[in-house]
Amino acid sequence: MIVHSPIVTRRLATSARVPIRTLATSSNGLNFFQKTQLPANTIIRFVPQQTAWIVERMGKFHRILQPGLAILLPFLDKIQYVQSLKENAIEVPSQSAITSDNVTLEMDGVLYIRVVDAYKASYGVENAEYAISQLAQTTMRSEIGQLTLDHVLRERQSLNVNITAVLNDAAKDWGIQCLRYEIRDIHPPSNVLEAMHRQVSAERSKRAEILDSEGHRQSAINIAEGERQSQILASEATKFKQINLAEGEARAILLKAEATSKGIEQIANAIRNTPGGGDAVSLQVAEKYVDAFGKLAKESNTIVIPAGLGDVSSWMASGLSIYQNLQKSNATKDQNKIEETK
Repeated sequence: MIVHSPIVTRRLATSARVPIRTLATSSNGLNFFQKTQLPANTIIRFVPQQTAWIVERMGKFHRILQPGLAILLPFLDKIQYVQSLKENAIEVPSQSAITSDNVTLEMDGVLYIRVVDAYKASYGVENAEYAISQLAQTTMRSEIGQLTLDHVLRERQSLNVNITAVLNDAAKDWGIQCLRYEIRDIHPPSNVLEAMHRQVSAERSKRAEILDSEGHRQSAINIAEGERQSQILASEATKFKQINLAEGEARAILLKAEATSKGIEQIANAIRNTPGGGDAVSLQVAEKYVDAFGKLAKESNTIVIPAGLGDVSSWMASGLSIYQNLQKSNATKDQNKIEETK
């Protein structure tokens, strides 16, 4: 009969229920370090893919079991830690942070990590979840304290990069790599949120007024430009109209002058080439002279009576002398033209 002492029995029970810290998937999709039961030493074990088992022999680190078949020595070898090599997400709890312009923000985030060294992850830190979470919170508070509220809202991506870099520097001794850190929610105080809403409304009203004024300005410019073009076109039309009228009048005067010149030239040629033409012209001039004096009393109340009204022959002589003087003048001009031609 074997009798076990109470102390030995408690030790055996305790060693059979030794928990480990490993990465498991929670119901909400995030992975956390949780306590699970260690795999028992059944001599032959199959290690799952993307998992590392830490084996201790007689209480001292012996080796890391890779995925696949593994053979253990009974009673001597013990699987002490199980590390998942998959990428895991840790939820960073909500915390308060004060910006450089003294605004208190409530922020939370998600940290994505992966175990790159199973030995350091097992023996380098006691509680990786707690250590990473606390470091992420303090780093985030430190980074936010250097920025204003506007910079925090505008430069969230650079803030995530800075926090990831600081976490990687500290977690390399723990065998953990921080892949990225994402700020999930930023909750400013209610009064600050109301002020931001008013600022956005004021900015939108300002833009609306600017756009409205720009529209009125452009409309006035377009109307003025249209009137200017209309006046220019009207003046151009008037200009061309006047030019056309002037050209028409000039052409008419020229044609009339040419016709008159040709008529006079034909009359002069007829007088020179017709026998007795001079006497006929003299007679016609005298008749026109007498006829003109006859019309004076009909067209005006003022009557001009030439000297020697009773002497009709003197009238005739005056008319003939005028015609003879004109004829001599024309003969002199013709003679000068002939000499110039020679």
